[in-house]
Amino acid sequence: MKKKFTLIAMAGAALLLLTACGTQEVTSSSNGIWDQIVYGFAQVIRFLSFGGLTGVGIILFTIIIRAVLLPLMNIQIKSSQRMQEIQPEIKKIQAKYPGKDMESRRLLSEETQKLYADNKVNPYLGCLPLVVQMPVLFALYQALSRVDFLKHGTFLWFDIGTKDPTFILPILAAVFTFLSSYLMMKSAPEKNAMTTSMTYIMPVFILVMGLNFAAGIALYWVISNAFQVFQTMLLANPYKIIAAREAKLQVEKDKIKAREKAMKKAKSRKK
Repeated sequence: MKKKFTLIAMAGAALLLLTACGTQEVTSSSNGIWDQIVYGFAQVIRFLSFGGLTGVGIILFTIIIRAVLLPLMNIQIKSSQRMQEIQPEIKKIQAKYPGKDMESRRLLSEETQKLYADNKVNPYLGCLPLVVQMPVLFALYQALSRVDFLKHGTFLWFDIGTKDPTFILPILAAVFTFLSSYLMMKSAPEKNAMTTSMTYIMPVFILVMGLNFAAGIALYWVISNAFQVFQTMLLANPYKIIAAREAKLQVEKDKIKAREKAMKKAKSRKK
């Protein structure tokens, strides 16, 4: 989770840097690889903008991006689930090696890495989808602020290239961000302060960004995180995971009870 928080900070800084470095209008004749990528994104959105509604183009564009990333997200979800399952073992290792000296820290690192390897867990996979989506978000932001036909695009009650005056999109983006994080956390066998805090920090981060960025960006976040909620319920339904875990525990309890009952019967027969 600390790595995620660091990535969020880096993403925010990178986005500000891109905004500062690229402010001139982008056209079909613009030079530079980045400008060509930005214009290409704008053209794709324009092609998808049925009825001349740029918002429709952004919605369809977002769904396509999320669908392409679905296999990667599935890998990330499974990795996150395995990480959740081994949290009790990680806590035992941390208790055994508090990391107060060099030797303890070395053993803590070795034991943790061994646990990851044994359970086929890669702690960095959880951040990979965020890293992959960042260039898309950067290009979309630049397209909305530097390509003329997107800057003046409209959809429903808002102008795509300006801030949402009603705050509806930033609020929806924050709500869906919270729901996606909450659903992922709900199935965790054990909760920790960092995970819980990030569940609430991320929506606030998205809300603040959505209030200050173009409405098209907020729309992208709304659709992207709504898709994430759907994806989580489809691929990693926390209620089904909890029910399966409880059923497994009940089977274990029933086995123990049956064993104890059999032992009592055996003892009574001997008497």
